[in-house]
Order: sequence, then C-alpha cells, then structure tokens
Amino acid sequence: MKPAVFLLPLFLPAALYAQNAVTAGRFLVEHPTLRNLGFEWSISGDANRNARVAVSYRPAGEQTWRDALPMLRIGGEDVGRDTEHLHYTVPHGFAGSILNLEPGVEYECRFTLTDPDGVSGPSTQTARVRTRTEPRPYQGGRVLHVYPPDHKGPRQEPNFTGILEAYYGAGLGDWSVVRERRAQPGDILLVHAGLYRPERLNYVDPLAAPFDGTFTLSLKGTKEKPITIKAAGDGEPIFDGAGNHVLFDVMASSNHIFEGLTFRNTDVAILAGKKEVLGATSLTVKNCRFENIGFGVWTEYAGSSDFYIADNLFLGRDDRFRLIGWTGSRWGYIGPYPSHLLTSYYAIKVYGPGHVIAHNAIAYFHDAIGISTYGTPEPDPERQASSIDIYANDMHMSNDDFIEADGGVHNIRVYQNRGVNAFHGGYSSQPIFGGPVYFFRNLLYHVQSGVAFKLDARPAGLLMYHNTLIGEQAVRSPNGNVHWRNNLFLGRDTPGRGIMTWANATHDYSSDYNGFRPNNGVEAQYLWLAPTEPGQTLYKNTREQWKSFRTLAELQSATGQEKHGRELDFDIFEKMTPPDPAKRHAVYHAMDLDFRLRAQSKAIDAGVILPTINDGFTGAGPDLGAIEHGRPEPHYGPRWVTWAPFYR
Repeated sequence: MKPAVFLLPLFLPAALYAQNAVTAGRFLVEHPTLRNLGFEWSISGDANRNARVAVSYRPAGEQTWRDALPMLRIGGEDVGRDTEHLHYTVPHGFAGSILNLEPGVEYECRFTLTDPDGVSGPSTQTARVRTRTEPRPYQGGRVLHVYPPDHKGPRQEPNFTGILEAYYGAGLGDWSVVRERRAQPGDILLVHAGLYRPERLNYVDPLAAPFDGTFTLSLKGTKEKPITIKAAGDGEPIFDGAGNHVLFDVMASSNHIFEGLTFRNTDVAILAGKKEVLGATSLTVKNCRFENIGFGVWTEYAGSSDFYIADNLFLGRDDRFRLIGWTGSRWGYIGPYPSHLLTSYYAIKVYGPGHVIAHNAIAYFHDAIGISTYGTPEPDPERQASSIDIYANDMHMSNDDFIEADGGVHNIRVYQNRGVNAFHGGYSSQPIFGGPVYFFRNLLYHVQSGVAFKLDARPAGLLMYHNTLIGEQAVRSPNGNVHWRNNLFLGRDTPGRGIMTWANATHDYSSDYNGFRPNNGVEAQYLWLAPTEPGQTLYKNTREQWKSFRTLAELQSATGQEKHGRELDFDIFEKMTPPDPAKRHAVYHAMDLDFRLRAQSKAIDAGVILPTINDGFTGAGPDLGAIEHGRPEPHYGPRWVTWAPFYR
C-alpha cells in the first residue's frame, strides 16, 4: 500500500501534463477555390487550449515567405437547436484559410504547431496547392447550333431544334428518352436567339419536354472538356418555363457550363441536387439573367462540389417597392400575399465543398444566397459544406437575410458583399459547425430587425473583420469562439435598443479595435454575456447572467475587452445618412449611399493588422470598416453590368 500512496501524487501531474500537451493528427487540404485555400488539422490533448498554428505561404518558386492568419483552434463547442433535436460537438483541431490569393497559381503553404506543454507527432505540415481558374469552354470540341422551334432563316450546321435534340439526339413523345446521339465531353451547344418555351401538355412538344416542361441534363463532361451551353451572340436566348416547377434538372450532370442565357417564368430555374438523392458536380453558371423565378440555382446534396456561379442577375417575384417581413403580424403585414407564403425563396443555395458564388446581383427574394441548413455534417470531409467563397455580390430587398452561411462546417469565406434592405437579418450563421467562417469587408444598410449578424442555433467559430454595418447587433442567442476586429457598428437611434450585444457561450472569445455609434436615449448600449467560472458554458443563459453597460468605457473596465475600441459618429463618412427605424417598409438604394471614410476621421488608422485581410493599408494602420480610405471600392455585382440594376 505504501508505494501506491507514494506514487499517486507523482502520477497525477504527469497525466494532467499529458492532457495539456497536444498530439497532431490528420492534416487535410480542402478543395481550392479561385482566390482562397482551406486547411484542417485534427488534434488530441491541449485541454488548456494554448496550442497555436502559425501559417505562412509563398508562390511556388519564390524565396520569401509571407504571413497568413493563424489557424483557428476549434473543438468542444455544442452546436445545434433543440427544436430539431440537432446536437453536435465540434471535433478538436485547427482550421483556417489563406485568403486573397491569385487564381491559377501554385502556392507553397507551411503550418507550424506549437504548445508550451509539448507536441507529439509532426509539428510542421507543408502543402503545395494550386488555386482554381474560371471554368471555360473547351476550344477543341464540336460546335452544335441550337435554334428555337419558330426560327426562320438560315441555320448553321450541324443544327438542332432545342437543347435536348442537340444534347441527346432526336426524339419526341415516347421516343424522347431514346438518346442515341448524345453530346460528348468538350462539345459546345451554341444557343441562338429566340424563345425556348416547352409546350409541356403537347405530346410531341418540339422541345422534347412533354408533361413537366423540364429539360433534364445528365451527361458527364470532364474538367478539361466540359459540356458548354452558351449564347451564340446573335441576340438573347430565352428559356421560359411557362409557369412550370423545374426548368433545368442537372442533378446527374458533371462539368457543365451555362453562359449568357436568360431563364424566366419558372419556380426553379436550375435544380442541381437534393439531399441524400443526387447532385451535380462542377457546375458553372455565369453571365446569365434570371427573372420571374422562385429559385435560381439549388443543390442540397452533400456530394455536390466545385460550383462556379458568377456574374449573374437574379430577379425574384417579391415586392419591389416595400420591404415586407415574412414572420407574420409582428412585422406589420401589408400584403398582397400572406407574409408567411413564399413567392421567391433563394437566388442561390448550395451544399458540399469548393463552391464559388461571386459578383452576382440579386433582388426580390426571401433570401439572396445560402448554404443549406443541412443538419449534422457528414463524417466524410468530401461531403461537408467547407471551402466555400461568397464574395462581391450585390443584394437588394430580402424578406429574410442577405447571406446565410447556415450549415457551414469549415472555411466559409463571406467577403466584400453589399446588402441593402433586409427585414429579418443581414449575414446569418444559424448554425456553424466549428468554422471558421470569415465575414470580412461586408457592407450592410437597413436591416429592420436590428440583426446585423444572425448568430443563432449555437454557432461556433466565426471571425468578424472589417465590416461596415449601419445598424445594431442585437442577437442574444449564445455562440462560441467568435472574434471581432476592425468593424464599424453605427446605430440608427432605434428606440430602446443598444448598439452591440456579445453572447459568448464559452471562454473562447475576443473583441477589440471596433468602432461603435451608440443609439441616443438608450441606457443599455452594450450587452455582455460570458462564462465566469472555469469550464462553464452558457448555452442556456438566463436573464440574470447578462450585464449591460451605458458606455464603452464601462464595458472595457468590466470585461477587459475592446481596449482599443472607440465610440464615433456618422461624421466618419464622406456622406452617410442612417435609415429611419420608424419607416420599417422603406426602400433604400445602394447608389445613393456612400460608405467611404472621411480623411482624418476617428475610423482612420484605428485598426489592427490582420495578414491577408488588410495588406496594403494606406496610412499608419488599417482603417476601421469595409473600405480603406484611399483605396478603390470593390465592384459589387456582375462585372458586365455598367448600370445600376436595382436603382429606382
């Protein structure tokens, strides 16, 4: 008995030390996108969460390494919502992105794991990864000329009536699925000007889409030889669903390009996947116009990957002249339809890895862009919503949110987007299964509910950098591992509402270098929730656990956060008038708004350096908010649009 009593005190510290030391596990390179790279590194140990992963990179062949943001330590957070019986514990590890790279360039990436308590296994990982390039038609393929049924005049050879004849071969009625002369990888279907509207109740519909009016495309291109369906350049090719439900079903396809086409008068323009059924891969939709539709491009299939949806115009069916919420009478329903009924749902909704959604203009939908609220992520990383880029989109008039990262797992990048007029929320994370989700350099104006960032269903792992938000952050739903830097929150003098709410469920949180414009006449300007005991979590918080502060100085003194934060006002801008919170259904226009900072204002040079986020700042330090003074403003929306699509 004596040896056991003697050895016990010696054994316990060693066990605790072993739990605090970190053991390196699997290292994963996610799907590259055009401008960003994502990585995951699983670990065990590190119970005291003091391990770190430093990241550096360089273009292949260069000598000098450049610093990137460190990877985010994730793990242990409880994500989900009780209503749907969704409960998920984030696995332990690190995840992170190298941001703002160049397309089509190979990069050397280096990751260094350190821990004061010790590291077991490989402490360094390296990877050579090439960013993607924009998908383009294969130049050596056949050119198949497609004409509408009523075309009169000469035709180029080989020519076909409608998409399906060129894609599968001739066949009407019962013969429409014979498909004896299929298109080949690398083929280009040039669609000539005219109206392509299926006569779905016609047994011998000339466009070979009887009864449902759906063009179902199921062939397989390759990365080098995609199948391309594009405008011929002699006028507008219009695909009109005549009020049908699905116009194009591409769930079984791979490596297809749609370019320069118009889709209209249908519930779902392009159906690309359904959860646990089937889904497209490597789908490209660019330079297209969508109008009078309920849904633009839609997949919720975990195996869908590497979509490129860019430079499109999406116009939904919702009210163009009044901002109408969707959750009933508390929002002040004003018709013409019951407010819980959908006329248009999402412009774009995706799931799976590697998608790029960029430079789209979107208006008059329930939500503009979303990741599927999928539920518990699949165990296979190839079937998770990871490494997704959503950037440079211009969004106007959403009855719910501008962008929903809901359902995202790792390395979701939402940046340089502009959103004006949303009723329920701006940028949503409901939930996030570990992260990181990067929200940076986004603009927001007029969100009636006061929910700039919707952090609901216990999301975990969010990095909020350099956003300009004309409105309040009023969400009290607890979240974990959220970090705020270099943002601007400017209140609209909304009665009874403070400017900022932090609802920290765990001990992993931070907030600093942000600027706030408090609302006049409100005592509780800053609301704070955070654990006070070791190991405590506050997912089920009570009113008594919240603290409120009248001034930023009071918050700084009580919490230790926002040591470099500052209060400011609308005079930081060249010209900016806040929306009137009393005019809840008002419509504002992005072209009337100026988010540029005024020289020598309190927001200038007031930020902290964040590698790859604010490289190239112009003064003594980075400015607060989305737009650096002296730097050109981003181009929001399609790059082929030189006019303002939503202006009056």
